[in-house]
Amino acid sequence: MKKLVCVGACYLDTILDVPYYPGEDSKLRATNLQVRRGGNCPNTLQVLQQLLRERPASEHSRDVKPYLISCLPSANAPATATIVDSFGPGSLVDLTRCIFRANHRDPASSYIIRSEATGSRTLVNYNDLPEMTIDEFVTAADEVGDEAWFHFEGRIPETTLQCIRYLRRSFPNTRVSVEVEKPGRGGLEDLAAEADVVFYSRTWAESKRYESAQRCLSAQSGVARKATLLLCTWGSDGASCLSLPSEKAVSCPATLPGQTISVVDTVGAGDTFIAGMLFGLLCHHEDWNTERKVQFAVQLATCKVQRDGFDGVGAEVLKHFGVASSQ
Repeated sequence: MKKLVCVGACYLDTILDVPYYPGEDSKLRATNLQVRRGGNCPNTLQVLQQLLRERPASEHSRDVKPYLISCLPSANAPATATIVDSFGPGSLVDLTRCIFRANHRDPASSYIIRSEATGSRTLVNYNDLPEMTIDEFVTAADEVGDEAWFHFEGRIPETTLQCIRYLRRSFPNTRVSVEVEKPGRGGLEDLAAEADVVFYSRTWAESKRYESAQRCLSAQSGVARKATLLLCTWGSDGASCLSLPSEKAVSCPATLPGQTISVVDTVGAGDTFIAGMLFGLLCHHEDWNTERKVQFAVQLATCKVQRDGFDGVGAEVLKHFGVASSQ
């Protein structure tokens, strides 16, 4: 069984839908309120769990055991129970390697305003939990062991770089992927230079004045010197990838066969794309080529933006790709 370990923050999201984005010092009534678990890696694992469950029994030889390493409040805090329950009954995601902060009751929180007029979203985060230390990561990683795939959100780059270098020294068969997402966060390119697979966001690429996903990947191929695959999402234009060292480039538009795309909820679309790519890389390494993996991930993310939340994401795309369960 393959092991996938995702390392990143876990949030409780409060989402307000509003008719239009409010101006400063104005008053506006929301049309809807939701509270749900968020965070890049937890979102990715929620979608990946659905994909693993939807596969036919004939593919169980490709089983993946997903783990989450995240800092959470005290193990007996109500917020922690909410986070655990959010993965559903009989969850495949192992949370026992999470780091529980005994003196904290409140989770990391994200407040999201979604404009119905434009479809845009504005996020404000708050997190009072102490960040993971390298020693805490080492303890968790040693429990997982060798021959795992570690995916890092790219949070606290200085610590993440130490984590990756520890894995390289202690578990040479480990594969590493990282997210380069937040504009202005220093040290992300140092992480890319150490990873096997790198996921770039459009917002980060544009902050570096790259005018397209392809230009971002071409320029970053000189930075991510150890990588075999670079990927960049670009909103409604889908995503592009660059395989190294062959320098073969692939671009896939955000389309669905026979469907008109109607955007409902873009929160977590990038996380869904990453779930699709990790599913392809881990479960279809031999029978899907790179283009098929990217097509799958793009279609998965496209399905996600057309629904609120993550429930049910993936079944339609798996069926289209011929890997859905008949049950």
